[in-house]
Amino acid sequence: MDFRLSEDQRAIQAAARELARTEFAPHAAEYDRSHTFPRRNFELLAQGGYLGMTLPSRYGGRDADYLSYTLCVEAFSQACATTGVIFEVHNSLHSEAIYNHGSEAQRERFLPPLCRGERLGAYALTEPNAGSDAAAIQTTAVRAPGGWRLTGRKVFITNGGQADEYLVYASTSPDCGSHGITCFIVAQDTPGISFGPPLEKLGIRASATTDVILEDVFVPDDRVLGEVDEGYKIALRTLHGGRIGIAAQAVGILQESLDNAARYVLNHKEGEARLADRQTVQWHLAEMVTNLEAARLLLYRASWLHAQGIRATKEISMAKLFASRVAMEGTLRGVELLGGDGYRSDGPQERLMRDAKITEIYEGTSEVQRLVVARALLGEYQDGGGIPGARAEHRARSDSTRREDSPHYGAVGPS
Repeated sequence: MDFRLSEDQRAIQAAARELARTEFAPHAAEYDRSHTFPRRNFELLAQGGYLGMTLPSRYGGRDADYLSYTLCVEAFSQACATTGVIFEVHNSLHSEAIYNHGSEAQRERFLPPLCRGERLGAYALTEPNAGSDAAAIQTTAVRAPGGWRLTGRKVFITNGGQADEYLVYASTSPDCGSHGITCFIVAQDTPGISFGPPLEKLGIRASATTDVILEDVFVPDDRVLGEVDEGYKIALRTLHGGRIGIAAQAVGILQESLDNAARYVLNHKEGEARLADRQTVQWHLAEMVTNLEAARLLLYRASWLHAQGIRATKEISMAKLFASRVAMEGTLRGVELLGGDGYRSDGPQERLMRDAKITEIYEGTSEVQRLVVARALLGEYQDGGGIPGARAEHRARSDSTRREDSPHYGAVGPS
């Protein structure tokens, strides 16, 4: 078992960290204070070839493996969690969904401008009465000559109002529940679509989070993603990659919190003694770094499994559940270790604490992740395996479980 990153992965990680350190970190606090969408950061991501980086080069991608992408989400989120989530939604929830489920004509039409940064993508699933239960969506799509007419309201949409394209999920066969949902690619300038004002949020305040309102919006047939009534499957499969991205965001936030705390206690004294020499302080740091490394290992393993096209629902949910929890705990510890300086709103630590909370909520709350993990675990025992996790290892050895049309098929990971 080799935990080392490949030479290419280390190079991508180093470049992402440098971009984040020099370009994203210096402006993160100001973007947060002013609630300004960091359009410049998105443009820099496009210039660096990070948009659609896991997609094939024939569509404008970079042919990168999924772990390399995860390393980038982590690095960008460490510097600016807002930029991390904009990057993650555009790539995993939007662009990859089009690649994995779109026709060849749709891939050729939509992916190149997304990879070049000419178009920003968003993912519109959540509704006022359909959060964790996505099957309960009430947005409707009614047949019309040459296409469909969509009516409904989506809420808490990341990149809302800023994105050029939205993956909108609507009920096409209301009597069929989750088996009657379809995914549509809806352009921002389509007549009948509008956006609520950006929400005032606790954290990631520079990301645009809005309602998306659809009033008799006509969407032609060539903008149906996948098959009619198969949208719920697309939504769930797409969220696998999204949850890996949020786990990576949490790991990046926790890494920055640890860095801040370690530097602070090394450079501050009480009397003649450094804070770093106090046993209680050292214990806090030990807990933070242990949780960080454990979260990172869960994250990288989930990324590797996903890269092989392996169904790793439990492992992905475990990574998100644990990483988001320890990120929240670690940023709180960071505030405590910095004392009054940690509590100041003009310092970085309180922003990290605010940003960490959302990782326990979006793309599946922690409660949802616990349900997913428990049900998968019980299923393993019920199927007679008897050893939790054994089925995942079996899946990793079975070529029949791999999706060869996945942009991550055959990618190299750390284990």
